[in-house]
Amino acid sequence: MPSFQRRQFLFAMGAVAGSVALKGCMGNPPDEKSGASKQSAPNVSTGSGLKAGEEPEVKTAKLGYLPIVESAPLIIASVKGFFAKYGMPDVKVEKQANWGAARDNVKIGSGGGGTDGGQWQMPMPYLITDGVITDGNKIPMYVLCQLNTQGNGIALANKHKGKNVGLKFDPKYFADLKASGNRFKAAYTFPKSNQEFWIRYWLAANGVDPDEMVDLLTVPASQTVADMKRGAMDAFSTGDPWPNRIVAENIGFISALSGDLWPSHPEEYFALRKDWSDKNPKATKALLKALMEAQQWCDNFDNRKELASIVSQREYFGVPEAVLEGPLMGRYDMGEGRKIDDRKQAVLYWKDSKGSTSYPYQSHDLWFLTESHRWNFLDKAQYETAKALIPTVNREDIWKQCAQEIGIPAADIPTSTSRGIEEFFDGIKFDPANPDTYLKDVKIKRV
Repeated sequence: MPSFQRRQFLFAMGAVAGSVALKGCMGNPPDEKSGASKQSAPNVSTGSGLKAGEEPEVKTAKLGYLPIVESAPLIIASVKGFFAKYGMPDVKVEKQANWGAARDNVKIGSGGGGTDGGQWQMPMPYLITDGVITDGNKIPMYVLCQLNTQGNGIALANKHKGKNVGLKFDPKYFADLKASGNRFKAAYTFPKSNQEFWIRYWLAANGVDPDEMVDLLTVPASQTVADMKRGAMDAFSTGDPWPNRIVAENIGFISALSGDLWPSHPEEYFALRKDWSDKNPKATKALLKALMEAQQWCDNFDNRKELASIVSQREYFGVPEAVLEGPLMGRYDMGEGRKIDDRKQAVLYWKDSKGSTSYPYQSHDLWFLTESHRWNFLDKAQYETAKALIPTVNREDIWKQCAQEIGIPAADIPTSTSRGIEEFFDGIKFDPANPDTYLKDVKIKRV
């Protein structure tokens, strides 16, 4: 355990603090001005969260994460002792070099020196389950919760300042770049997953075909700032703190936040290998309960300064605390004179304007798979296969069990696997009951 993490863990375990105030605290709607739930800050429990018969089969698990704000619940569950509270004091939360490494490590599993699961972009758990990105090796996964919403941005290099390339723009700018031989280069952190989807959606909604008019690149999140600084890319799509950092270092500006594209959108997820989870069902629930408490802790804005202090440390993100604190509080300097101070635009972990953030709606999984088919990342047969996997991969039933067992009010436990019709910034709607209509409505696509 890294030194900072060990100090925080010992502090958490030795603190004279009450148990996490779960019952009743999440029944309040988000504050209309801040977007945050009106609740007191959960404290780390000095006791056990276990009841007789709930003791996990193992005390450890290996979970991977990437150094972006989506991973905060995993780090906080470790640092603040939530994993220990539920009988798993030896959980190892391990930074991954990139998404490819995360995929490879879950492929070999902890028994082979890899991981049991962790943080994922969508639809990676489905692509791993069906062997699409694991060289044909099918590694069944369980999606257990959504880690967050928002907290991502599309950042552009300074040379595009003053060209009106914001949330909405004139596609002629990109056509002119192509005609001049200066094709626009846009990067994301892993292909065929949500951070690529955000930049594709942004471009296509504005009339720019991302395959015909743009060069798309894969670059690790921690490398994006350096690559933009040396002129290797014109734009990138990834999670905080990296978009905010290019503004802080006067390298570029933020064209759009992911919350602009799709308010309260699904972002990244916690998922485990199915074989590990099936072998350790009580440990699976222990991990999920710890993460759910960590999400509540992260979602309390009174804790955001401390959150920035923790995750900014070298063993986690390795960035200046100030670069994280602003976005965590919903404060963005977009870099072209536009500034935002709105907690509803910040990364959220537990509740958002549409209700539960943590609950893994199957309808959201369907959108990611439908978007994959839109760009022909999944052909028709693969798309149909993936859709059929949703009830098997998505374990919202386990989420509900955990929510009930830790005292989440019934009003805060979704009763449907669908959040309903979703609407994007360009007016396009996605109806989970009829995804084919969405595919017909989007103008630029590969199917």
